[in-house]
Amino acid sequence: MRRPVVDYRELRPSRLREPRFRHALLLCGWLGYFALYFLTENLIPESRCHVIHCALDDAIPFREGFFIIYCYWYALLVGSLLYFFLYDLRSFRRLQIYIMITQAVAMLTYIIYPSIQLLRPETFERDNALTRLAAFIYAFDTPTGVCPSLHVAYSMGIASVWLRARDGHWAWKAFVVLSAVMISISTAFVKQHSVVDIFAAIPVGVLAELQVFGKTRLNRWIEGEWNP
Repeated sequence: MRRPVVDYRELRPSRLREPRFRHALLLCGWLGYFALYFLTENLIPESRCHVIHCALDDAIPFREGFFIIYCYWYALLVGSLLYFFLYDLRSFRRLQIYIMITQAVAMLTYIIYPSIQLLRPETFERDNALTRLAAFIYAFDTPTGVCPSLHVAYSMGIASVWLRARDGHWAWKAFVVLSAVMISISTAFVKQHSVVDIFAAIPVGVLAELQVFGKTRLNRWIEGEWNP
């Protein structure tokens, strides 16, 4: 079995500021995200939200089969972060910082310009495992805070980082890019997002791209050339 690049058996809270473990502190970004997610989901009433909609949304039918791709996103996200955390710290820093930037921009947008989509079907034509999954997801994930789509922004980051990773066969990298495209499309077919949300995520991803891969202090830290 491949050995991790860092011996995490020696990781202790008191050692998190050591250079070999400092990257693990980036995971604290998820605590801030979940806190803001709870606040935006529960403290911003739907009456304050702006409806996100375009004509193309009405032309896209609900297809519960796309929930397989939509939910695959969670496995791809967690799997990529875990792999990089164990075997490629530079890529881990790249992806986690990319995610943190998109989280910050999206959450700020949700607060300044609260959004909601009203595209979900009121009833399902079929009763099967996937429509029951849809009902479950709809129940805990409100249709607010949707523009820009973090599903899409994260997918952009995952694909971008994998393409630049030292590891990974070209076929795997091509598969990840295709996955990112299909995940983005799936958000419209499962009526979790408007097409507007998908396109709104693109400039958010571009901003993260410029910060993570451009000539910035963040990039210098990622490359190990600068210690904040």
